[in-house]
Amino acid sequence: MTPTDALVELFERLGENDGAVAFVSDHELSQWPDAAVTTMKRHCLLTKSRPAASAVCPGCERDCVMPVDTLPATTNATSAFIVCDKRSDINRVAVSADRLAQWQCSVDAVVAFVAAALGLRRSTSPADAAALRVIGMASGNKRVQVLCLRLAGELALVAGGNEVPLADLIEYRDGAYLLDEKRVRLLVDAATPADPRYTPSNARREARKLDTQAMYKDWQKAYRDLARKRPAMADTWYAQQIARTAIAKGRDADTIRKKMKL
Repeated sequence: MTPTDALVELFERLGENDGAVAFVSDHELSQWPDAAVTTMKRHCLLTKSRPAASAVCPGCERDCVMPVDTLPATTNATSAFIVCDKRSDINRVAVSADRLAQWQCSVDAVVAFVAAALGLRRSTSPADAAALRVIGMASGNKRVQVLCLRLAGELALVAGGNEVPLADLIEYRDGAYLLDEKRVRLLVDAATPADPRYTPSNARREARKLDTQAMYKDWQKAYRDLARKRPAMADTWYAQQIARTAIAKGRDADTIRKKMKL
């Protein structure tokens, strides 16, 4: 996974949530490139979040996702635990704080990043549709238009009737995520550029979608193989096994669980 791949993964989660906050666990971030995580935090695309309210229970090999209860501890730390209702020989299972630590990415954070990268003054005006968030007034070479962020599905910058996936406009270079300002100006002008380097890359977009679909198929095949060998295990157990292999490509078990049975 490259720093760009990590950012695409983060944006995909935000898009799948239709604008709701996307959470990433400390454990999953440990599998992403250090440079990417450090840069996302510096750009405030990742900020510390409250501890997770549920977790994979470490009490046995079934790896069930269970709600976490907390009690004030006698020390400065909080005591967190899971109450198992699946087995008679297990009751309360302690959960370490590390398992609950997580970070979040919000639409506001992405809007702020884009506005700062383009030097725009943030707008407080509502968008015409719930799936759009107004960023500000952006200038092209010919005109000025309202620049918006489309939230549903794939995050995209929208100007007038034109849009470009946000992931296509960002690259990682010299320890920073950079937004292609030339491409944004072309988007605002809605003109076909002479230089093909600045043409919105449908090929790149389709290739990324195909790669993602192929990854999901690998997870689904691995799930079927595991289910034949170890039937009647919890879905979280199968996802945990797949997450430990190379085909996980840095995704966590919860993400794999949602896609492995499609």
